[in-house]
Amino acid sequence: PFYLKNIIFFPTYPIQLYNIYFKKYKVVLIMENGMDSMLDMYLFETNTLIAQLEEILIAAEKDKDFTSEHINEIFRIMHTIKGSSAMMDLNALMKISHRIEDMFFFIREKGMEEVPEEARRELFDLVFNSVDYIIGEIAKLENGEALNENIDSYIEDINRYLAKIGSGQIANEESAETAAQELSASSALCQGIRIFFDDGAGMENLRAFMLVNSIREHGVDPEFEPADVETNPDTAQYILENGFLIKVANEEDAAIAATAIQQAVNIREYELVELCSAGAEEHSSQGKSEEKVEKQEEKVATQEQTAQPQATPQTAAQGTPSNGGANANAKQSLISVNLSKLDKLMAIVGEIVITESMVTASPDLAGLKLDSFTKSARQLRKLNSELQDIAMSLRMVPVAGVFQKMNRIVRDMCKNLGKDVQLVIEGEDTEVDKSIVDNIGDPIMHIVRNSMDHGIESIEDRIAAGKNPQGTITLSASHTGSEVIISITDDGKGIDVERILDKAESRGLLIKPRSEYTKREAIALIMSAGFSTNDSVTEYSGRGVGMDVVRKNIESLGGSVVMTGEFGEGSETMLKIPLTLAIVAGMETAVGESTFTIPINNIRQSFKVSQDEIIRNVDGKEMIKKMDEFLPIVRLHELYGIDSRYTNFEDGILIWVEAGDKGYCLFVDELIGEQQVVVKPLPSYLNNYNIKDSGIAGCTIMGNGNISLILDILNLYAVSNGRF
Repeated sequence: PFYLKNIIFFPTYPIQLYNIYFKKYKVVLIMENGMDSMLDMYLFETNTLIAQLEEILIAAEKDKDFTSEHINEIFRIMHTIKGSSAMMDLNALMKISHRIEDMFFFIREKGMEEVPEEARRELFDLVFNSVDYIIGEIAKLENGEALNENIDSYIEDINRYLAKIGSGQIANEESAETAAQELSASSALCQGIRIFFDDGAGMENLRAFMLVNSIREHGVDPEFEPADVETNPDTAQYILENGFLIKVANEEDAAIAATAIQQAVNIREYELVELCSAGAEEHSSQGKSEEKVEKQEEKVATQEQTAQPQATPQTAAQGTPSNGGANANAKQSLISVNLSKLDKLMAIVGEIVITESMVTASPDLAGLKLDSFTKSARQLRKLNSELQDIAMSLRMVPVAGVFQKMNRIVRDMCKNLGKDVQLVIEGEDTEVDKSIVDNIGDPIMHIVRNSMDHGIESIEDRIAAGKNPQGTITLSASHTGSEVIISITDDGKGIDVERILDKAESRGLLIKPRSEYTKREAIALIMSAGFSTNDSVTEYSGRGVGMDVVRKNIESLGGSVVMTGEFGEGSETMLKIPLTLAIVAGMETAVGESTFTIPINNIRQSFKVSQDEIIRNVDGKEMIKKMDEFLPIVRLHELYGIDSRYTNFEDGILIWVEAGDKGYCLFVDELIGEQQVVVKPLPSYLNNYNIKDSGIAGCTIMGNGNISLILDILNLYAVSNGRF
């Protein structure tokens, strides 16, 4: 490095090296965008690992036991979180993950069969509580909040548990680590690998420490010399002259370590050394070691075929890959991309689609016979369509992540409410736009909690009703055209319509006489603000905000919520959500010189009517009867105060639209046609005029360059409600 006043300029070494180095000397590293991307990667990796850990814990708890695979996987996950948290200088997260790692190391060595059944149940609660702490701290990191560094109670609980299952042998952190070291030392470390880094690589001690972490992520926990590479910069010169020695127990571990070494960068060469030969002397032979490592790699490759792909082993001198090079390529087939970049890509694709429409529909081309141009334009439209589909597919992610989180909700509520409920998940591979997935987690959580608290009966009540003591909640997802349908059903006590009307009436939520409410309208009252069937507030319900939040969040995504159920026979909540918010299928309509876009998902049908079919209610407002429903009519030209070509119903057309539990008809001059439109946000200065509260969701640019306003069907109903 070189110095300029108070600024230190470093060569382009990996950022992890700087974090370790600066942490030791209490130096703060400031990088433009660098730390932000590091934090993003840390959050992404940790959230992914925690999700995997919760799945393992829930599956193990159902079986009331940890398998050896479970234990090894939890050990690996906590080891990874410990290492990455240490890199990010998150000491509390590092310590608690380290203690969980120690605990499962001890359990792995002791054997799960030696742990009493009562202690196993306690183990699940202990790990879940610790995981909850980690989840809470990660959420604080994401929101930029201060972290809670006090983890004494968690550490004490783990130490107490270790002391319990270890017959008092482990009572504190220091003795636990000592025991773990003794257990580790019980198997002789007979295999070693000596590594030499590239000349001029620099910071060899920290590169060595990163290499150790990489080997640990492969499931092997080695010893190494020098042992203080993380904290002692002077070891860099020793490693440069003598190499860095990795020590493992057996040939299989050596082969796994060799695989990790081959994937690392700046490795000049490595050699296998025997540590347990006669006289305890190290003997090395470059040629023999390479042959031996290759045999060991073949052995390990067989064991890892069902695991994640590993990079193809190379020669000790980092030569060309062997014939299995395809596996190395497979490892790199998935990458993480910042969502903002995908947003920009979608915006550019949208501009391309709009520009292509403007060019091909240009009035300058009217009346011209341009066969070659028409052919090229047709090919351009085809390519643009494919580009649009690919760009949209990049944003599509399965709903599995959201669905799997519900397992934890069901598990915790079963313990707290004394109920026995299984969660059945179907269609978890269904893909939806990332922005949609990020916003459906809370609504689904509220619905599942509602089913657990209000729907599923107690074990005693279910037995008395002749039902299976174990209740079932089914969470499913499927595609239907441009929508995804998410259904949450339960086999509980169903919906008592009369009780709902009683509660709504007592809370002043009825807006018309009780006798006029249909069953569907009565059930929809559950999603009213302030509605609850509970007489008292509990941990899970009673505040009247859960299902109201569901309705608002889903409708903000352009979706709808429908609840159905029969008393005593269970209930179902169905969410209809668009696959994406960036591009929608819309029906272009004309009102005078203005153009409006109505999302196809909100259109039920369009039809011509005669004046004789129009009826008026007691307030004199126009309505029409269709399929035994009386639908209010909204004249768009009157609502927005614009000139219309037609005012008589015979001349224009009615469009029956629905959003949520609301249905009505829009009167427009004519239908222009259906097309895919790119949703563009309204200019920010229009926010001063509350235009979004006027039934306008956004705008789009049509092929002729004109702007079409996209109608918010649900909000427009509220705006027009005074006119009904």
